[in-house]
Amino acid sequence: MRPPTRSRLLLLTSLLAAFGLLAAACGDDDGGGDSAAPGDAGVSCEVGQTDGDLSLYNWSEYIDPELISAFEEQYRVTVTEDFFPSNEELFARVADNNPGFDVAVPSDYMVSILADEGLLLPLDHDAIPNLANLAPEFASGLPFDPDLTWSVAYQWGTTGLAVDMEVVGEDFPESWALVFDPAYADQYAGKISLLDDPRETLGAALKYLGYSLNTTDEGQLAEARDVIRSVIDDVAAFDSDQFEDLLVGGEVAIAHGWSGDFFGAFDDASTDDFDAYERYYYFVPEEGGVRWVDNMVILRDAPHPCTAHTFINFLLEPENAAALTNFNFYASPVAAAEPFIDPEILDDPSIYPPPETLANLEFIADTGDFEINYTDAFTAAKS
Repeated sequence: MRPPTRSRLLLLTSLLAAFGLLAAACGDDDGGGDSAAPGDAGVSCEVGQTDGDLSLYNWSEYIDPELISAFEEQYRVTVTEDFFPSNEELFARVADNNPGFDVAVPSDYMVSILADEGLLLPLDHDAIPNLANLAPEFASGLPFDPDLTWSVAYQWGTTGLAVDMEVVGEDFPESWALVFDPAYADQYAGKISLLDDPRETLGAALKYLGYSLNTTDEGQLAEARDVIRSVIDDVAAFDSDQFEDLLVGGEVAIAHGWSGDFFGAFDDASTDDFDAYERYYYFVPEEGGVRWVDNMVILRDAPHPCTAHTFINFLLEPENAAALTNFNFYASPVAAAEPFIDPEILDDPSIYPPPETLANLEFIADTGDFEINYTDAFTAAKS
C-alpha cells in the first residue's frame, strides 16, 4: 500500500525559490559541476552490471520486501531504503545536494520537473532490455517523458471515490455528483471527505463540470471553486493523509482518494469473519478523473548508476513486476507480468479500468504560472 500523501505542485514554487535552482546551478564554467543540463550524456552500463550497493528513495510500503531480498541475493549487493511522503519532499531532498540516493520513484509531473532542473541521469536503454516488457502505452508517448529519456514506469493507478455501502446503499450514481451535487451530498452531511489537494479536488470538480482537469481557463476554474463551495457544509474533512482510515473507521461514508490506498485498507480490514470488499466499494466516477504514474528514475549524481540500471531492469522482469502489483494493489505497466498477477487484481476494473474509463482520465500536468490560481481557488473554496 502506497502512502496517502501525494500533494501536487502545491509547494513547488516556494521550493524552487528556497533552493535557488537557477540555470547556472546546473554546472560551472569548466563543466565540473555536480549536475548537468538535460540532454547531456549519461553513463554506459552492461546488462546486469553492478558498481556498488543501491540506495532507493521510495514511497513507504510501496515495494515487497521479498523483492528487495531477491535483488540483494541475485546481485550480491545491499539495498538501503529511505522514504518520502510527497513528491515535493522528494524534490526538496535532492534539489540542493543528493545525499546519496541512486533510484527514486517520483510521480508523473515530478519527472519532468526533476529533468528540467538537471537532476536526473539519462537512462542507458541498452542496460535495460526488459523495457521490451512494457505495455505500449508505457513504452512511449507518456506526456511527461515521451521517449523514456529519464524514467521508466513503476506502477500506476487512479483517483476516485470509495463508499461505505452500509450507509450509502448499493443504488447510487457512480458520479462526482455524489459529492458535488447538493441533492446527493446533503444526504451525507458530515460524512464526506475530499483530498486536501488543490489539483486533485479542483480537478474532480472540473471533470464533474465536463472540463479538463488541466484547464487554464479562469472562468472554468471559478465554476469548479463554486461547486466545492456549494457542498462545503457537507464535507467532514479535507484529508490526504488518512482518508482510507476515515472510511473504514466509520468516520465518513464517502471518501475521495487514491485507488491502492483504499484497496490496501480494505485488505487490512478484512478478517476470517469480515470481507471488507463486500462493504466498501471504490470506483472512478463516470465523468472521469486522474490517472497517475509513478516512475523509476536515476538521480544525476547517483553514486552507483549501473546498479541502478540493473535494479530497474530487475523490476521489469515479468514475475517481479507481478509480485510488486500483488503486494501493493496498484496496476503494473509491465504487460508481460499479467500471467503472474493475482486474477482478482487483474480482473478488477477498479484497479485495471476498462478502455471506456481510461478514455476519460487525464494525467495532472504542470500548468506553470497558472498553478497559483489553483492554489488560490482551493483556499477560497474551503473558506
